[in-house]
Amino acid sequence: MKNKITATHNSKMAFELEVNGHKFIIDADEKVGGEDKGPRPKPLMLASLAGCTAMDVISILKKMRVEPDYFNVLVEGDLTEEHPKQYNKMHVIYEFKGKNLPMNKLQKAINLSEDRYCGVSALYKKVIPITSEIRILE
Repeated sequence: MKNKITATHNSKMAFELEVNGHKFIIDADEKVGGEDKGPRPKPLMLASLAGCTAMDVISILKKMRVEPDYFNVLVEGDLTEEHPKQYNKMHVIYEFKGKNLPMNKLQKAINLSEDRYCGVSALYKKVIPITSEIRILE
């Protein structure tokens, strides 16, 4: 299977991306000639990881008959100081709210995503360390 993404120049540093028929703008900061019309490309790498593992985890939990009242994934990435600036590590935080959430099932769903199903995680892990944690929110 092949995916195809287009990035069409819009103005200054802005580009319109089309992904699976959905369009959105990416842009640069005003300090470097952009107009801040949209997100930067590198943080979208974090968004890809968050979305990929979040979809896996919630799908697996539903199959386990575990439905949290709230589920959120945060991804933090540390950028290098030198050019080309790149992420040298990422940390994924899985946040849950709900009554009687079985920690063993939450951990199993996360492990399955991180080790077997999330292709974004699998690719990133080849070049940088990715750590994770579970937070149960009140």
